[in-house]
Amino acid sequence: MNLTQSALLPSLARSLTTGGARLLRSVLPWLLAVLLACSTLTARAAEITVSQASIEASDQGYRLSVSYDFELNRGLEDALSRGVPLYFTTEVQLTRRRWYWFDETSVSATRTVRVSYNVLTRQYHTAISGQLQQSFSNLEDAMTLIRRPPRWIIADSNTLKAGDAYQVGLRMRLDVAQLPKPFQVNALNNSDWRLSSDWIEFTYKPE
Repeated sequence: MNLTQSALLPSLARSLTTGGARLLRSVLPWLLAVLLACSTLTARAAEITVSQASIEASDQGYRLSVSYDFELNRGLEDALSRGVPLYFTTEVQLTRRRWYWFDETSVSATRTVRVSYNVLTRQYHTAISGQLQQSFSNLEDAMTLIRRPPRWIIADSNTLKAGDAYQVGLRMRLDVAQLPKPFQVNALNNSDWRLSSDWIEFTYKPE
């Protein structure tokens, strides 16, 4: 290497360093904006809180007790008042760990609670999986059934093995797939309809 090359190398290094720093300063605000947008979307997706969840054994089977904390946003209230039903689906899974193979899914169950409004009678109606139906004169009373639904049997009494530990996964979400077809496309592109809890997990060991 001659003297000319030796003199050029530090200058080139400084130039590259300066250019890299300049590029980093120009890109950094965009990266921060993307990260902030992602964190905002995540926060918006988890607007339902599971405040209590447990499983108890009974003669009929294993029953899930759960309650939620959340409020309907203005967009959902407006849609409901115009006759669009809302569907809230709870998903629950019980898995048992196995050292010799993949975890075994012992229970997988869902239940949907629908709330609707009749414009003519000015009554709110709720239905649990198309069976239990009740009418209410105001929205707050109707939402009570969704926030604190009745216990429901998720498995027969002979499904789980006594003494084994089961990992329970649970969440509730606004189920746009059950909306009337004309409303599904709009709901999928509208942030007001992205209402869901995070998956929560806890361990249950039947006796």
